[in-house]
Amino acid sequence: MEKVEALKQIHEKWFVDCKCELKKTATQPVPGNGNPESLIVFIGEAPGKSEDAPGIPFVGAAGKFLAEMLENIGLKREEIYITNILKYRPPNNRDPLPEEKDACREWLHEELNFIKPKLIVFLGRHSMNDFFPTETISNVHGKLLIKKFKNIETKYFLPLYHPAAALYNGGMRETLMEDFKKIPKILEKIEKEN
Repeated sequence: MEKVEALKQIHEKWFVDCKCELKKTATQPVPGNGNPESLIVFIGEAPGKSEDAPGIPFVGAAGKFLAEMLENIGLKREEIYITNILKYRPPNNRDPLPEEKDACREWLHEELNFIKPKLIVFLGRHSMNDFFPTETISNVHGKLLIKKFKNIETKYFLPLYHPAAALYNGGMRETLMEDFKKIPKILEKIEKEN
C-alpha cells in the first residue's frame, strides 16, 4: 500500500511540474495505472478521448482488447502497470509531437524507475521509437530488445503493435495476439538471467 501512495505522490508532483503544452487542451492528466509491484510495464502512445475523461489509460476499445490478451496469458489488468509516453491527450488524437514527448519524458522515466519492471512492453511505434528511434515496428515486433539506458534501470524491451491499430486490421490482430503469447516465456528467460 505504501508503494501505491508513493507512486500517487510522484504523479501529483508531475501534475504541477510537467511543462507539456497539451495541459491547456486536455481535460486532465492521465498518469500510469495499475500495480506498482508489476514485473511488466506496458507503454502506449498517448491518452485518447476515452482516457481523457476518467484520467485512466487504456479504458476504450484498445484497452478492452488489451485486457482480453492479458487474460489469454493468465494475467489481469490489475496485476500489470500501464502508462503512456504522453500524459495528456493530443487534440483529435493526433500523433504526439517531439516537444510533447520531451515534456513528458522525465515523468515517464521516474515512473519506470520507481516500479523497476523486469520487462517494458511497447504498445505501438510511438512508444518504441521514443527509446529506439531507428527501429521500425514491422521489423522488431515480438522480438526482445536488450539495451542499457543511462536513465532507466530496465534493460529488456518488447515492441508490439498497438492494440488500437490491430482492432481494425485482422492480420495485425493475429500477429499481436501471437506476439503477446511470448510475454510469459520472455519474463521467465529474464528472471533466469538475473
